Amino acid sequence: MTDFKKIGSRIVRGLIEAVFPAKCPVCSKIFHRTRNNDLSKQDIRNLDFEQVMSPFLCPQCLSGFSPIESLDYGENSRQQFRKSRSFGNYKEKDEETVFAKAIRCFKYNEKIYLAKPFEQLLFSVFVRYWEKEEIDLVMPVPLHIRRFRERGFNQAYLLIRNWRRMAETFHIGSDFRIERDVLFRHRWTQPQAKLTGISREENVKDAFSVRNCPKIKGKKILLIDDIHTTGATVNECAKVLLQGGAEYADVLTLAR
Repeated sequence: MTDFKKIGSRIVRGLIEAVFPAKCPVCSKIFHRTRNNDLSKQDIRNLDFEQVMSPFLCPQCLSGFSPIESLDYGENSRQQFRKSRSFGNYKEKDEETVFAKAIRCFKYNEKIYLAKPFEQLLFSVFVRYWEKEEIDLVMPVPLHIRRFRERGFNQAYLLIRNWRRMAETFHIGSDFRIERDVLFRHRWTQPQAKLTGISREENVKDAFSVRNCPKIKGKKILLIDDIHTTGATVNECAKVLLQGGAEYADVLTLAR
């Protein structure tokens, strides 16, 4: 009976794909969707872009991924966070990468289904570069309530909401907690994408606060966001967390 169910499932899936073929969110091309591998059997520390994203992007867009080549982001005397890591490049030779375009589809074009593969990629970077004792709390960079209502979701939270379950799936020993309501954006700010340089720092200055300082006192915190450009936003968040008593704050983003 089990074999018949599997055959029936494959037939149904084939019919659905025939009637509703996959459409690449980046280039809008129709493509044959490949079935994702069972990632629970993979080395979570070494997931690659094509492996995770093949059910979601066309082959041509898959080939356009630009990995991070260096972890050395340089010294900044005003840097408040301890270290920063990202999965891929946002730009290459001053042009947006396929990864960047996919992130924009997720963030601005309501392609919420991309949250799942992005979350897997981000978790892969987390377990690759952080030991379990290094992080107590994982928290998303918050949106202002007005922006949240406009968008309907906080993209940074969607990138971590299933991390606890993923840690169990991949047998990753970790005691981190996900806190989405401690760090708060109390002041409305202009979109950082429209600003450059020092304007970004001024835009987010004093825009964040901590609601419950005892929760972060002495804690090692990992800040999550989708894109790290100048670092102005995550730097301001880290500053507030340190002022609230955190031991340190690290940063992890999809793209840089």
